[in-house]
Amino acid sequence: MILSKYNIISKIKESAKFFMVNLLSGNADILEEKDINNIKENSISKELEEELCSKGYLTDVIEEENSFKKKYLDFIDSRETDEIQLFYVPRYSCNFKCPYCYQKDYNYKDEKYNPMVIDAFFDFIDNKFKGRNKYITIFGGEPLLPGDEPVNTMKHIVEKSNEYGIDIAIVTNGYHLADYIDILKKARIREIQVTLDGTEDIHNKRRVHKNNGNTFDKIVEGIDRALKEFMNINLRFVADKENINNLPELARFAIDKKWTKNRLFKTQIGRNYDLHFCQSSRDRLYSRISLYEDLYELIKKDPEILEFHKPAFSVSKFLSENGKLPEPLFDSCPACKTEWAFDYTGMIYPCTANVGQIEEAIGSFYPEIKLDNEKIEEWQERDITIIDECRDCSLKLACGGGCGAVGKETKGAINRPDCRPVKELLEMGISLYFKDQIKETDHVG
Repeated sequence: MILSKYNIISKIKESAKFFMVNLLSGNADILEEKDINNIKENSISKELEEELCSKGYLTDVIEEENSFKKKYLDFIDSRETDEIQLFYVPRYSCNFKCPYCYQKDYNYKDEKYNPMVIDAFFDFIDNKFKGRNKYITIFGGEPLLPGDEPVNTMKHIVEKSNEYGIDIAIVTNGYHLADYIDILKKARIREIQVTLDGTEDIHNKRRVHKNNGNTFDKIVEGIDRALKEFMNINLRFVADKENINNLPELARFAIDKKWTKNRLFKTQIGRNYDLHFCQSSRDRLYSRISLYEDLYELIKKDPEILEFHKPAFSVSKFLSENGKLPEPLFDSCPACKTEWAFDYTGMIYPCTANVGQIEEAIGSFYPEIKLDNEKIEEWQERDITIIDECRDCSLKLACGGGCGAVGKETKGAINRPDCRPVKELLEMGISLYFKDQIKETDHVG
């Protein structure tokens, strides 16, 4: 028996104890330093050896390889029936001038209401994804703008989604959300994602209306209206070093509004990063690990943040909430698998990370259907089994190879990794979410 190559072992942050996690066997434990040293020195007691074997930390090479193959095939089979998210961009224009907008340099025109394009989109997805569970996310630019063209576009999308029995989600800056409530009430709304970048003063410096300046109050009004109409709200906080320290205050604002007690309300924390065009100064940008390091320190000082948002810290949150690890992640890039993107020009893209980048298009659905099957297959084949850097990485079943668009942008090819700092995230997450177990030195999953 040998140590599994999928063991993730590291010291828990601000603790003398260690964790051992294995996504393939589905086990996670907290261990004393002496046990870790004995494991490394191959000097373990019979009792500990039996426990390590039973949990897959010690394993037979052939058995482990067979387990990997079986779970990989299960993953592929499951993905064939997973729900598909289909993004549709009715326009790239926006009424905001956010300093970090990655679409700032997009140069698209003729964003007029065209019912034929919308009809063609619904016909295409009905045929292409027939029999699959799917929903549509309306993306932008900003889809909820004032005026006849945007309103008629949204009405038509709602009408067609109801005709085809498809749920829709909306990604909006929220400024005109309240004005669209009567239209959206007629749809099968999955959720509405709205961004608040902090409390009023901070948000209004970052999420600026092109003509009217401050935006905070109107967005809050839209959130309140949507919740009152029983629509799910996904509140997004876009973090960088300029606004991160305002997070505790935003959390208290949401708690005082009683949003956090509403089952229709959830949150996410996004991160500005360089992909295509990022207008924020580079010194304000977070890496994935530096963002979580600051979140960790903020939560330690102000645990009330967790009522507003509980960061994932890799699989730590899942483990704490479910008492078990998630299934192994063989691929974290959904492009051309469980995610596709379309826009009002009739073009098709692999995902939201490259929608609107014409050189990344993989085909068209209007005025004629054309698919670049070679490009599509390249996206569909991408997973940890063909990314060279993933093959010998012990973290790969928690990382999944990251984002293919980022891999291509930073390393020049789709089949290059967007590595996630899994070990460091687990060090912090287990420290935050398993304080009692750390004291008791018991297993955590």
